[in-house]
Amino acid sequence: MLISTIIFDEFSDRGRAVIEQQASLARIREVAAPVGVAYKLDELDVALLRSLVADARMSQRQLAVALGISAPTVSERMSRLERAGVITGYSVQINWGLVGYTQTVYLSITAVAGHDLADIMCRLWGMPEVQEVTLITGDLDLLVRLKVRDHEHLRSLLMDHIWQIAGLQGTSTQISMAEMPAKRFADGLLEQIEQLFGQTGI
Repeated sequence: MLISTIIFDEFSDRGRAVIEQQASLARIREVAAPVGVAYKLDELDVALLRSLVADARMSQRQLAVALGISAPTVSERMSRLERAGVITGYSVQINWGLVGYTQTVYLSITAVAGHDLADIMCRLWGMPEVQEVTLITGDLDLLVRLKVRDHEHLRSLLMDHIWQIAGLQGTSTQISMAEMPAKRFADGLLEQIEQLFGQTGI
């Protein structure tokens, strides 16, 4: 039996391209949010998470009363979920429109072939107006969500900052015209998980 093996010469154009691509992917793994190892929730975990989603200001004593368990049990469960990375923080939701940042903008980005995408992602992430930076599949490379005050703010951000980032080949800007009210997204998914306990006993 003949086995054919293709070995890329690291000094050839193709070999360098493969090495550069692998290095770029490794860099993206370094800077992107970690996925983590799947954590097996039980019914008490889900009930605790749903209570926190409804009101993250609840004290451990209040949570204990609501769930019918002891405060030390609440503390232990919360610590375990934090260590596992399931709970990533307790934050305040701000209505940015009421404090002057009235426009939501989506920016689609195509990078120059072979350029370090991780570097572009880090440069974007460092800008205060940037809410999300996502590496996507398809013809585009990145999708960015921004909050700006007005058209002049957007123009300045694009021309003076974003378009100055090395490695950008093209951008497309979409301005949000209307949005649905903020959704309690976590509560809906936790409810689905809760329903699975009744169906499968997981």
